[in-house]
Amino acid sequence: MSTELTLTTPALLFPAISLLLLAYTNRFLTLANLIRDLHTRYRQDPHPRTRGQLSNLLYRIGLIRNMQVCGVASFACCVLSMGALFAGQVIAGQWIFGASLALLLASLGLSLRELWVSIDALKLQVQDLDEDR
Repeated sequence: MSTELTLTTPALLFPAISLLLLAYTNRFLTLANLIRDLHTRYRQDPHPRTRGQLSNLLYRIGLIRNMQVCGVASFACCVLSMGALFAGQVIAGQWIFGASLALLLASLGLSLRELWVSIDALKLQVQDLDEDR
């Protein structure tokens, strides 16, 4: 069984990757604003919990950066795959499209990791409330 890869196949990923990058950017901007606020608060009152929150947020920002890099690389590979297919280089187009899918999967994996870290941070925040009683 032979599968044919046409120009439209990589193009199908364009909207999905674009929406992912938009979501990643929104997450990044939200965390960046939170970091700025916590940084100001930490300067006024250097509490170890605030420092811990900043460390967690910086780790998450790094994950989001890597998510974006993988997403952009996936997008670029889609374009390169379409170019190879347009030039009649079907095998090269298939391999490049495979790389695009692998990068997209890596981006989604990093997104899942960032989600788990986010949940852990929220659990710590709630535990903090229990300690204050």
